[in-house]
Amino acid sequence: MDTLTKFDIVKRNTQEILTEEELKLLLQEKGQKSAYYGTATTGPVHIGYLIPLSKIFDFEKAGIKTKILIADIHGALDDLKSKWEELGLKAEYYKKCMEYAFPWEEKPFFVKGSSFQLEKNYYQDVLKMSTITTINRATRAASEVTRMKEPKISELLYPIFQALDEEYLKVDIQLGGTDQRHIFAFAREYLPQIGYKKRVEIMTPLIASLQGPGTKMSASIPESHIKIYDSEEAIKKKISKAYCPEGIIENNPILQISRFLIFPLEGKMLVERDEKFGGDITFNSYEELEKAFKGKQLHPMDLKNTVAKHLTARFKKAREYFDKNKDMLEKLGKNFLP
Repeated sequence: MDTLTKFDIVKRNTQEILTEEELKLLLQEKGQKSAYYGTATTGPVHIGYLIPLSKIFDFEKAGIKTKILIADIHGALDDLKSKWEELGLKAEYYKKCMEYAFPWEEKPFFVKGSSFQLEKNYYQDVLKMSTITTINRATRAASEVTRMKEPKISELLYPIFQALDEEYLKVDIQLGGTDQRHIFAFAREYLPQIGYKKRVEIMTPLIASLQGPGTKMSASIPESHIKIYDSEEAIKKKISKAYCPEGIIENNPILQISRFLIFPLEGKMLVERDEKFGGDITFNSYEELEKAFKGKQLHPMDLKNTVAKHLTARFKKAREYFDKNKDMLEKLGKNFLP
């Protein structure tokens, strides 16, 4: 596979790359390329988490090996969204969610933040970077990720930890959503100041809330998202009520789920319809689907029924696992229950 083909695969369905030229140069180099996707262990895992995670399949096609960081320490640094005494339980919960979220050919390589972030050299680098980082710069870097109502020192340390993770995980690329942009820019600015190289940063879009414009997909608002272990009935109900006006493309969560979670892995979508509504139709690309929907040749309910069917099938293993391990969810609290 030539460099341009690899670049196109890595770039598709991304929002921004810091920088595209650096990525092209990286892909031209010989040797194994590596990346990591990190997720802080905070709230329940829902479909919003899966947008960047799905890019790992594209990375694999382009010859990039990816590590998944279960950022347990980050969960505590973020205003104690994870209490110290529950870090182990939360980490195991996130690992199982990520394992069962996709049909991996091989199990992903997982690493816990606490497995290296408490080591002497890492902590010395945290202190070193803290001596050159102003409060204003750290606040700006963390502003879209942590709560920052009345910033704790831990929240100001958050971007320092995340920047250093790139070095200690020995990767060339960090992957995340666009809400990570300030931290990614921070890492590129400050890692070279303590003797480490800057990395390529790749960002995927944030998926719209199921409730539509003006709302946010949030773990604390059950109606705004779908947990990956929600029941079939819950998935169908949430999808049926989701914002998806006929012919409207912008901020349409059902189309976004189709684009970022269904087509990248399955390559096509079969919409089953009664003959009086045009009969079954297969879309071989997201672009075909969007064109038909925008032209009102595909009814929102037909699309919703199809997406609900795909999601219930995709999350079957996750449902089965957590049906057998409900005690884990009960220990984590009511927000984690399906």
